[in-house]
Amino acid sequence: MSNDIFASAADAILKGDSDKAVEAAQKGLGEGIDPVILINEGFIPGINTVGDLFGSGRLFLPELILSANAMQNATDVINAAIPDGQGQSRGRFIIGTVEGDVHDIGKTIVVSLLKANGFEVMDLGRDVSTDRFIEEADKFNADIIGTSALLTTTMEGQRRLEVELKKAGLKERFKTMVGGAPVTQRWAKRIGADAFAENASAAVKLAKALLEPA
Repeated sequence: MSNDIFASAADAILKGDSDKAVEAAQKGLGEGIDPVILINEGFIPGINTVGDLFGSGRLFLPELILSANAMQNATDVINAAIPDGQGQSRGRFIIGTVEGDVHDIGKTIVVSLLKANGFEVMDLGRDVSTDRFIEEADKFNADIIGTSALLTTTMEGQRRLEVELKKAGLKERFKTMVGGAPVTQRWAKRIGADAFAENASAAVKLAKALLEPA
């Protein structure tokens, strides 16, 4: 029976159906399925498929947002059933658009998918200074700092963060990920960022990889 619930959960996420996702979560919990297993076996495969389809251009932004919302609603139900201190967190991710840049649609999608995949995320919004990235990452005890730049003129903010982290002796403490329309793997390598994410699903996969034990 649990396999049927896992299949229903994944299908609800794939279809972006919040009501069905919540129903599957409640049914699974009602049948005594461990909350963590319910997330890992049912909902995570669904959101991973959504991320893959979006990354390959077979699923579009409106569907992605519906699926991410369905995932969020289902995980809210499941997390409420997990005793304090037993919830699973894949890691802590702080994200924002660099100083001078006010674009944030892509970043918002990344935030949704990261949350749907079990990351604790702090979204600093747009036009974020280097000092604020470092200060908030320290307070949030972040594992990864993600920066988005949508203009070639603001990409310098990503380099400045790497420089300031090194100066402060914090480069080893925080992993860094860069993204945005003009940003490339070459740029990430040049400035010393740990990863470059081309899209939201890539950001999730890379975040998981960055935090895997060596």
